[in-house]
Amino acid sequence: MERGQRSRTTNHEPRRDHLPSPVEDPGVAATGKTTLAKALCEELQLPYIEGDELHPQANIDKMSNGQPLTDADREPWLALLRTTAEHIAAEESHKGKPQLHETKGVYVPSSAKQETPPDAPRRRTGAIMTCSALRNYYREILRGNLRPNLPEPMHELEPPPPPECMPTYFVYMKGERDMLLDRITKRKGHYMKANMVDSQLATLESPEEEEGVITVSMEQSTEEQMKIVMGELNRLTGGL
Repeated sequence: MERGQRSRTTNHEPRRDHLPSPVEDPGVAATGKTTLAKALCEELQLPYIEGDELHPQANIDKMSNGQPLTDADREPWLALLRTTAEHIAAEESHKGKPQLHETKGVYVPSSAKQETPPDAPRRRTGAIMTCSALRNYYREILRGNLRPNLPEPMHELEPPPPPECMPTYFVYMKGERDMLLDRITKRKGHYMKANMVDSQLATLESPEEEEGVITVSMEQSTEEQMKIVMGELNRLTGGL
């Protein structure tokens, strides 16, 4: 049985400057994905999806016990992340302004809590998302290029938009093992254990040569990372 279905394509090339765009923040645990994602959420005025909070309890239980997730564990979760981003983009594109999304794991920029002037310029829609996305196969699900065969739909909205109507960009946070271990052992209250770092590093397929990927170092400050990311996003999208 095929593990996923390729999404359909259209004969029309959409204007990239008007497209909704998810910005994914992949990398091994403890690279600082959440800190950068929150900064991007405010700078781009886009909702932020915390991927860890959308894991089903069965996945959390496995990781809490030091057991690596399998592809079968990850596929429904990754599909949920993509469709959540699609729903957010569709709603905000329709409304034309940030919304107060009352969904688990979804946070909004401060601008969503303020009244938007009627003559305010229409902005790009999309979402920021944190997710380890260690393998190319996982990233293809997040790009919308693959739709795993799931037992039931994750959302009511069907059919999904074709990937070219919602291009996805990745900010890959690169880090060395010793620093990752140091950070993760200092974290309190998180289900990801230190012994999982080696498992994630072994699974990792670097996205650095893939299209639409921006690489930053976990050793850089958030300000340095933001400067790189914003510059590259402007280049990739033709202007935010």
